Amino acid sequence: MPSFDVVSKIDLAELDNAVNQTKKEISTRYDFQGSQADIVLAPDKTSLTVKANSEDRVQAAKEVLLPKLAKRGISLLALEYEPIEKTGLSNVKQLIKLQQGIPVEKSKELVKLVKEAKMKVQASIQGDQLRVTGKNRDDLQAAIALFRKEQERLKLDMQFTNFRD
Repeated sequence: MPSFDVVSKIDLAELDNAVNQTKKEISTRYDFQGSQADIVLAPDKTSLTVKANSEDRVQAAKEVLLPKLAKRGISLLALEYEPIEKTGLSNVKQLIKLQQGIPVEKSKELVKLVKEAKMKVQASIQGDQLRVTGKNRDDLQAAIALFRKEQERLKLDMQFTNFRD
């Protein structure tokens, strides 16, 4: 029976490269001199922290980071921004969480979406991914098209892997 998996994963090597490129650019750019701007990737690679001495410098550092992530194939939908918070000595920071795996509530929304569309496929939640099975390949491709269409609304980065006939 044909099937495919819906997953949400970030290529960690590409993420690391994008962060390093951004750090290098921030350290050499004239408009960042004296702003103490920095981007730190958490050791477990589940979040990024953007630090600077003002909110506009944090925004500017993010504007340097986001195109580098996009160029390296990391979807910006996989980023979840926390509010900017003040730290000591008039510095500010913003935490950016990275989405690895599909959360259970989003998986349930995807299953509900398939059922409401009355497609001839079944979706089952398997941990942090979703398995979709159907009788023929065309039904599965229609399900992929439906998921791609709803990707923006759900704010969910999805990849479709393990397609089997």
